Amino acid sequence: MRLTADPPGDRSLAADRVPIRWACVLLVTALAVTFELDRATGSAPVQHLYYLPVIYAALRFGTRGGLVLSGLAIVLYHVANPHLISFRYEETDLVQVVLFAAVGLVAAKLADDARQLQWLAMTDDLTGLHNLRSFEAHLRAMVRVEHETGRPLSVLVLDLDRLKSLNDVHGHLVGAAAVQTVGQVIGARLPSDAVACRYGGDEFVIALPDRTRAQALQFARQLCADVQSIAPRLAGVPFPPGRLTISVGVAGGIVPPSTARAMGPRDDERGEALFKAADEALYAAKRRGRNGVCEAVDDSVIRSVP
Repeated sequence: MRLTADPPGDRSLAADRVPIRWACVLLVTALAVTFELDRATGSAPVQHLYYLPVIYAALRFGTRGGLVLSGLAIVLYHVANPHLISFRYEETDLVQVVLFAAVGLVAAKLADDARQLQWLAMTDDLTGLHNLRSFEAHLRAMVRVEHETGRPLSVLVLDLDRLKSLNDVHGHLVGAAAVQTVGQVIGARLPSDAVACRYGGDEFVIALPDRTRAQALQFARQLCADVQSIAPRLAGVPFPPGRLTISVGVAGGIVPPSTARAMGPRDDERGEALFKAADEALYAAKRRGRNGVCEAVDDSVIRSVP
């Protein structure tokens, strides 16, 4: 699926991608090696090596990890230099101890800020769902798994019914609140392995891995029922149940032969084909009265779902 420009790379922190077990092994090894070098040399340049595991712990485990490693580095620094055990500090020793703690705190703060920026970069402000770039990255990974394992993948495209009428009568603040409410319903119903995003004003797309078309249709029907059942209060204006409804298009399952011939080997082309089929099914649901679900069976057949 390529609705944006070139997608970004993996923005997760490199430290986060190392399993916790190996991160702990790496930290213990680094501390042990630095401690032995410090005990053998007592050299200030060697003692600066304690900063490396402290920084890594802060990046991997946050503020608590940085402080714990800072404390361990201070203890090992004292043990490696016995004159410090009796607290006979020189000025350089005091500076070194303060720096151990400061490095841990600063590295943890920078890592936390980076994670927050990463979250903001992948999140839709209005609904809290993924934004389009983040969704595309997840969808490509799901398509790759589908291609490699044969496990099914379904895509749903949906939007609000008669949003323009809501905006015209009650104002755009109410319309924005309606979009936000539907996004919250989607987020509450979304399985943990699925991903959803708002890619337009009131348009949403959901990718459901390891779900057959029948399971995706059941999810779509339940989503319609959930939205219709709520009695929302939008920008301070109360509405009865049934005022908000959605239409949903569903595509997935085995790729039709004609689609397979037209597609290239790239993951984003498969994702784009799924999105296009689900989008066409959405328009069919609109034409057939809204507040319903249509499925794309193949390139030319779209049918409504009771």
